[in-house]
Amino acid sequence: MLNNLRTLLIVLFLFKAIFGVSQTAIDSFLKPSDSLNKSRRNTLVITEASTASLALIGLNQLWYADYPHSNLHSINDNQEWLQMDKAGHLFSSYHLGTFGANALQWSGCSRQSQLIYGSTLGLAFMTTVEIFDGYSSQWGFSWGDMAANTTGTALFISQELLWKEQRIVPKFSFHTTSYAKVRPDALGSSFTQQILKDYNGQTYWLSANVHSFFKPSKIPVWLNLALGYGADGMISGTENFKDSDLYPKYQRTRQFYLSLDADLSKIQTKSHLLKTIFSVFNSIKIPAPTIEISNVTGIRFHYLYF
Repeated sequence: MLNNLRTLLIVLFLFKAIFGVSQTAIDSFLKPSDSLNKSRRNTLVITEASTASLALIGLNQLWYADYPHSNLHSINDNQEWLQMDKAGHLFSSYHLGTFGANALQWSGCSRQSQLIYGSTLGLAFMTTVEIFDGYSSQWGFSWGDMAANTTGTALFISQELLWKEQRIVPKFSFHTTSYAKVRPDALGSSFTQQILKDYNGQTYWLSANVHSFFKPSKIPVWLNLALGYGADGMISGTENFKDSDLYPKYQRTRQFYLSLDADLSKIQTKSHLLKTIFSVFNSIKIPAPTIEISNVTGIRFHYLYF
């Protein structure tokens, strides 16, 4: 019995020591460089270029290959999905740009490089996707999407230039809806697909850090106030779509929200691992008490809104 206990204690001690070394190594790796680290920068550039290329090649094979190509053309889809897709473009462009800027900061690049080359990563990637759309007969280059992409990038850059910090962060939340069962081919047949396709369950937020706007104050540094936008009653981009007579008629409506949130990046910690984790999950709006306003249901209160 004593031998087993001693063995267990030794194993636990070794595990703690190994885990501690691993944590230290990871934390050291994630710590931003104080000056330009060419090895990090070069590795970063190669990794980003390779990942983006593979993503675009995969997207072309999985998404566009089965549809006929056409000459480069544009479409006007600004009225589709009550502009929920445009909110998604803004969100994606902003956070890809945030990742690009933070990655260059990690490699020790100058602030100017972070803004010029890092924060525009999202705009460059999303523009390439739009060009793919433009050469597909099924879709087309959308100037509305491009405007949303540009706005997302501009939101990041303008805050860095104005405040040298991100006080207003686009965020995302999702809940399942009954509409996906009505038209699973368009809105998703699984939870993962519905997160991407069912705009009825998506909510996009602009989450503002209260303390940043009212310094100094006793307001918690992590407390945010979030304004959200969502939509309901949509089983297609527009009401008049092919085979629309085969489906029930729903009233399409916009929804606006006011809620509390948390800025995870404001949580004080010396761990660069935790800072990285907080940065990743700071794109998600935390469930919280929420006021909803719409022209159908009027004003509603949710004790916990996802």
